[in-house]
Amino acid sequence: MSALGDHLDDYLRLRRALGFQLGRHGESLPGFVAFVDASGGATITVELAVTWARLPEQVKPITVDFRLSAVRGFARYLHALDPAHEIPPAGLLSVPRRRPTPYIYTPDEVADVLAAARRLRPPLRAVTQTALLGLLAATGMRSGEAMALSRADVDLGDGLITVRHAKFDRMRLVPLHPSVTSELRDYATTRDRLCKTPSVDRFFVSVTGRALHRRETDSVFRDITASIGLRTDTIHPRVHDLRHAFAVHTLIDAHRNGTDVSAVLPVLSTYLGHVEPANTYWCLSAVPELMQLTAARLEPKGGQP
Repeated sequence: MSALGDHLDDYLRLRRALGFQLGRHGESLPGFVAFVDASGGATITVELAVTWARLPEQVKPITVDFRLSAVRGFARYLHALDPAHEIPPAGLLSVPRRRPTPYIYTPDEVADVLAAARRLRPPLRAVTQTALLGLLAATGMRSGEAMALSRADVDLGDGLITVRHAKFDRMRLVPLHPSVTSELRDYATTRDRLCKTPSVDRFFVSVTGRALHRRETDSVFRDITASIGLRTDTIHPRVHDLRHAFAVHTLIDAHRNGTDVSAVLPVLSTYLGHVEPANTYWCLSAVPELMQLTAARLEPKGGQP
């Protein structure tokens, strides 16, 4: 292994020790190091980084941007050890990124989604997708968190879910409403009847008894939302939008109940698994009902200015 390869091992080990889940960065950087080694170089240069990021021809601009971002972090680490390493400038070949507008489901629309999920075939797919989507709508969990749950993570006796590998590898507890616990208990009973020998220790399983993958649920969700008229040429509801809807409706309920919203936000933030309440604002959307309730609270009482 080259000296650059040794540095990469140290860099990835350090990042993981600090709690970062490197994902595709950890997968792509070895290819960059191999490219630099093959070129006969010993240091990172902007030219090498750009040339590698653009391989092969006609690669998508977003992929180029992602690759340069991965190299930039590694180059910063190396530059601190040896200034000969060049750091690709921020913004070089970058692609403007726009936050997708979340679709905030109404309670009736969530009910329609779950009703359509119950009509899926075969029966194991129907009960699994219904239980999964119902859990996401009722708790605002990330779909990846829910799909990764083992059977031991779902305590149906106490109505408590343990998310062991949330974002940034944090662990948290998710208390469940009794109605949600009841639905999950019914799912577990039906799942065990329809899938007697699963090949994985997962709470949610595919029709083959294996781990449920996000792409399968995303595909099912696209079909469901199209079949009930939610999906159009201009509106593209996502599974992840159930998380946004949960956050928005939690605040709407707080306003309706006269609860102190400033006290609700830290609790909501913790429940959703955010590091701090400020991050929860990313999940909120200014839907008309929420804005009306907020405005009503700000109006002067008793006609006083």
